[in-house]
Amino acid sequence: MADSGLLSRHLMAFLDASPTPFHAVESMQTLLNEASFSRLDESQEWQLEAGGRYYLTRNGSSIIAFVHGSEDVAQGGLRMVGAHTDSPCLMVKPHADIFVHGYHQLSVEVYGGALLNPWFDRDLGIAGRVVFSDEQGLLRSRLVDFKRPMAVIPSLAIHLDREANSRRTINPQTDIKPILLQSGESPFNEIISAEFLSAGEQLVDYELALYDCSRAAFSGANSEFISSARLDNQLSCFAGLQALLKADGRHTAVLVCNDHEEVGSVSAVGADGPFLQTLLARLCGQQLDTVLAASLLLSCDNAHALHPNFPAVHDTEHLPALNGGPVIKTNVKQRYASNALGSALVKQLGKQCGVPLQSFAARNDMGCGSTIGPISAAKLGVNTLDIGIAQLAMHSCRELTGARDPARLVELLAAFINSGAPLTVVAE
Repeated sequence: MADSGLLSRHLMAFLDASPTPFHAVESMQTLLNEASFSRLDESQEWQLEAGGRYYLTRNGSSIIAFVHGSEDVAQGGLRMVGAHTDSPCLMVKPHADIFVHGYHQLSVEVYGGALLNPWFDRDLGIAGRVVFSDEQGLLRSRLVDFKRPMAVIPSLAIHLDREANSRRTINPQTDIKPILLQSGESPFNEIISAEFLSAGEQLVDYELALYDCSRAAFSGANSEFISSARLDNQLSCFAGLQALLKADGRHTAVLVCNDHEEVGSVSAVGADGPFLQTLLARLCGQQLDTVLAASLLLSCDNAHALHPNFPAVHDTEHLPALNGGPVIKTNVKQRYASNALGSALVKQLGKQCGVPLQSFAARNDMGCGSTIGPISAAKLGVNTLDIGIAQLAMHSCRELTGARDPARLVELLAAFINSGAPLTVVAE
């Protein structure tokens, strides 16, 4: 097993460098370039070589990286790992400026199913992508990050809200407007331009998100936890990439990290879009249907760990623990795509490489969340298993997971990518 402490420190550096999906993809590109992966352009013809290592991006927020294996893909199938780059957050609206009672506030929109309470009283940074025209009038885009606290959403004092601890509700339209400035002399567009644009460049548009400025950190008396923003699901992106970098080149392995999972995946770059299918068609050609029948997709997304303060929300027979190993997630309503065939293959693989596995199934009277797994399975017709690291505080702006589990997930995914065993189960 790899040094879990070292890998966790690399994970935390990745999380700190990736406040938005755009930055996550940029961070992944950096690691891929360092590993001599070649970038592909979707608008060009490709000349792929056996044993070659490649990647491509779409919208700057989704990425696919793959190793073109030396063995016949029609025989051995594809070893695919999927994750998503986005996390619930607050996005800045196009007309952002709100001037009221001497304060300059920002108009924001809730992205995904965010827990709103944790966003109060946090030092909030602002990062994302700006589009601007240069001196020649050419439109360009640039990733930006203020890299410092820029805004805050102050709580209402308990003296003015005596029921704050008993019946507090949050109106996402009126209650979560971050304070940017005390004076309103500079519109938000001007603040962006002054910080990130040069003379002759004119801001045209932006996609910007607020994020918690607190850095990822080890937590717990024995540093047995990792506390960070965006563990759901940049942890899986990082683990999948680390596993792909360990590919021995025999089998064709694909890592896809889609944007927009938290809002339903219906987009040109989401799992319900054509990004992965288009890549696989170019990679496999007319053999695609045959290849997919022999393939397996591991949809990696974090799982709900047992919460010690709220044990009643969990099924009593399915209680994943932090640092207990990756979690196989099942749901008969197909909110997760797992079936016994994929589960058995991964359980056998876990036993072979010494990675403990856990199981999650929701209570019958509660929901469980969703992943890219069912969507990808439905679009491709490929056998899919949902698996992920156990975590607490999912969809908070500050989440918690076990420090030993990321290395276990990498170990399992690397074993999956390099395994010579068939990806199908023989039916009798």
